[in-house]
Amino acid sequence: MNAQPEQLLENNLIDQLVQLGYQRIVLKHETDVVANFKQQIEKHNKVSLTETELNQILLYINKGNTFERAKTLRSRIPYINELGENKTIQLIDSKNWCKNEFQVANQISMKGNYDNRYDVTILINGLPLVQIELKRRGLELKEAFNQINRYQRHSYGAGFGLFQFIQLFVISNGVNTKYYCNGRVKDRSFKQSFYWTDKENKLITNLAEFADDFMNPCHLSKMITQYIVLNETQKALMVLRPYQYYAVEAIINQVKTTTEYGYIWHTTGSGKTLTSFKAAQILTQLPEVHKVVFVVDRKDLDTQTAKEFNSFSKGSIDSTNDTKTLVNQMTGSNKLIVTTIQKLNNAITKPYYLKAMKALENERIVFIFDECHRSQFGKTHEDIKNFFKGCQMFGFTGTPIFTENAGTNDYGKRTTEMLFGKPLHKYVITDAIRDGNVLRFAIEYIRTFKQKDTIEDIEVEKINEPEVMNAPVRRKAIVKHIIQNHHRKTHNKEFTAMFCVSDTDAAIAYYKLFKEAKEQGLHDLKIATIFTYTANEEQKKNSNYSIEEDEFNIAAESDTPYLAKYKREELDDFIEDYNKMFQRNYSTKDSALFYQYYNDIADKVKNKQIDILIVVNMFLTGFDSKTLNTLYVDKNLQYHGLIQAYSRTNRILDEVKSHGNIVCYRNLKEATDKAIELFANKNAVGEIIELPYEALDQKLQEKYDALVTIAPTVDSVNTLQNEEEQAEFIKAFREVMRLLNKMKQYGDFNYDDLPITHQEFEDYKSKYLDLYEENKGLHKEDDKGHSILDDLDFELELIHRDEINVTYIMNLLVRLQAAPQAEKQSQEKMIQDLLNSDIQLRSKKELIEKFIQKNLPLIADSEDVIEAFEDFVEQERKEAIQEISKEEALDQDKLEHIIGEYLFTDKQPLREDIVGLMIQKPSLKERSTKIERVTHKIYDFVNTFISGFAR
Repeated sequence: MNAQPEQLLENNLIDQLVQLGYQRIVLKHETDVVANFKQQIEKHNKVSLTETELNQILLYINKGNTFERAKTLRSRIPYINELGENKTIQLIDSKNWCKNEFQVANQISMKGNYDNRYDVTILINGLPLVQIELKRRGLELKEAFNQINRYQRHSYGAGFGLFQFIQLFVISNGVNTKYYCNGRVKDRSFKQSFYWTDKENKLITNLAEFADDFMNPCHLSKMITQYIVLNETQKALMVLRPYQYYAVEAIINQVKTTTEYGYIWHTTGSGKTLTSFKAAQILTQLPEVHKVVFVVDRKDLDTQTAKEFNSFSKGSIDSTNDTKTLVNQMTGSNKLIVTTIQKLNNAITKPYYLKAMKALENERIVFIFDECHRSQFGKTHEDIKNFFKGCQMFGFTGTPIFTENAGTNDYGKRTTEMLFGKPLHKYVITDAIRDGNVLRFAIEYIRTFKQKDTIEDIEVEKINEPEVMNAPVRRKAIVKHIIQNHHRKTHNKEFTAMFCVSDTDAAIAYYKLFKEAKEQGLHDLKIATIFTYTANEEQKKNSNYSIEEDEFNIAAESDTPYLAKYKREELDDFIEDYNKMFQRNYSTKDSALFYQYYNDIADKVKNKQIDILIVVNMFLTGFDSKTLNTLYVDKNLQYHGLIQAYSRTNRILDEVKSHGNIVCYRNLKEATDKAIELFANKNAVGEIIELPYEALDQKLQEKYDALVTIAPTVDSVNTLQNEEEQAEFIKAFREVMRLLNKMKQYGDFNYDDLPITHQEFEDYKSKYLDLYEENKGLHKEDDKGHSILDDLDFELELIHRDEINVTYIMNLLVRLQAAPQAEKQSQEKMIQDLLNSDIQLRSKKELIEKFIQKNLPLIADSEDVIEAFEDFVEQERKEAIQEISKEEALDQDKLEHIIGEYLFTDKQPLREDIVGLMIQKPSLKERSTKIERVTHKIYDFVNTFISGFAR
């Protein structure tokens, strides 16, 4: 009964696609797909292929992973014809994207490890390039996402691997529809799937409307050929989101039809670098454009942007090391250049370079300015505009300058619109939060003064007098608060934080307080800092100063940054601490070493090797790190500076990172509200700021009530009648987990005040994991058909608990051994409950229980427990690997080598590596099943005997 609505959705979609211009075709099995591929590729290339020629082509394209095949798709394919001549064919026409052959098929069956049948497949020139997975209305979209992942593991690589050419996936339940790029399953996240919109960012979620707009043959082919980027660094496909697409189209149209300027307002964290790269790349292909110059205002961004651009298109640009290099590139054959505004200004103002640059005065050069409000508001902008008379300028910004937040200089108040004209496309923070492209902020305002008489704390903070704000007792209290709450805020250091402070004096004071606390054994956090001191910093110490006016212009070509002597010495001391911590050799002796220090810190923060980075202005703009989730603030921020700083925390990563944490030690509520009103609207606070703790508590009560309606007691989970009821329990408990995940980061969190007790939560969690294990086991061991639970996302990352590891359990075993007989049973039950409730420890449950039953009673002294347990695990490990080798007839030495490689590289063993272990090679029919079985046994072995143990 349940399949009928899904089938109706499928039939209606196919009818709609036929009306849009697709040819309806029936393909049952891979042989049909290959035969159709031959016909379509012949038609597209206007050739006739023999079976021998076709086999050459199939063999040539059937190699490499999804990323490598994406490159193959966009290249010409060689073969030798019957006359011995070297020929090539085209798989897809990227320049004339409408001139391809478009077909639609459904229910194609492929046999890999399991038999799979795909819902709707779109073929372009006979290759399956878009796969559509449909679910009936009411089911979660994530179920379709998970089903595609399963298909990819089980059958996309079967036969000639044509389904590994898929570029885009579309998932829909009729009401909600999303699209995303193909890639490795293990790297794929549901958060990287996107809704389509119109130009005004209005969501198009209904499948029929989505199909009309997005799946029109010409548009779909354009998305595949023009708006998918092959990221060489990550070896991954990236597809532009709708607002990125519309922004690029708007710039291209502006260049083709006018000579006017324009700017793109895309909120911080929305992927402006990818958008600007794609715009630059397409512009370089236009014959009317002489050059495209991408301009940043700091050397670090110059290098960083060049690196990112080259990752999108290998070797597309060289960053300009100095002004002379820039002049050579401007006057040479380079079509795309990344440089700093300082070097560009040097090139057009210094007499040494003017003779060479004069030739470019009237050329059609397109300038794209990154974060265009940073350094465009003075003489430099006028100089560039006046020199390049034929130029066209475009700006990108997440926080435009309006009259309300404009600073004043010799030119008066200057806004983004005054310099760049009208916005060509807008995508503001409320759009990004709604679409799930960035996170909300959870803001806590922490009182740093005690109430005095009738004066409220919030009013005291408005005083903001340096004597009060810089008082040592206040700063000590703030450091104490951060130390006490940092683990909670960052999920036990799963994430990192920045601490932005008012000035370099504050940075020095706070660093020393953290260092002193560490020496006293009060914390184990890795603290670093970076700051500079420019001659005019004192003039900047006011609430109107915004953070993009960086203290240290890293772009200086030869000058060493000026620091007041004692502050430079302090910073060198701090850098020496850093050098000892990470075995480095940085200093402030020259700008190159300091710049290397800057870059190394950026890498360490991104890789979670620094827990808290203390900053004044640096890193509060232009620095993206998905692993950073918390910003501590003891600094007056406002308008674009505030939004930029807060936005360091709101990059999407996973389910655990539910929001960006902002901990304010100053009263920034009014400034926050004003900033949101300026860059979104006055009613947007509720959309951008996470609910307060009290409101989350209320929502938890609602979700808890829904949970106990389905399963009134923990034991009642056992009596759920069928998979539908089990699925409802899983969804209800998952909602409780999600809310608790948010609430645990607040300082007010305490299980004693919640509707669900800690023990009750752990017990329900144990049942939740039982259902996960049962379902996983069913699907792994046999293919008894599709399970409703199979596509549910259990969100296991919300369950992982670092604090309960093998060492923790070993300490409990010591206590169990020493416990009086009367307490042994209750302590043993506690250990079993922990083993049941933690996903990382479940794999070790049988191992630990065996030790408790057989070995622990024989140990006389509790001091011997840990050594005995380690010996026991080592013996079990040896026996387990011998058993796997014997059961599967594998070479034990090679098996141990592959396990070692897996642990070192963290990469899944290759199929050919698994085959290489086998003493007797199985038949081709049996090979896939055995490879998968051995792979699972390797995973189970690692999870049981190695992961979580000290090595």
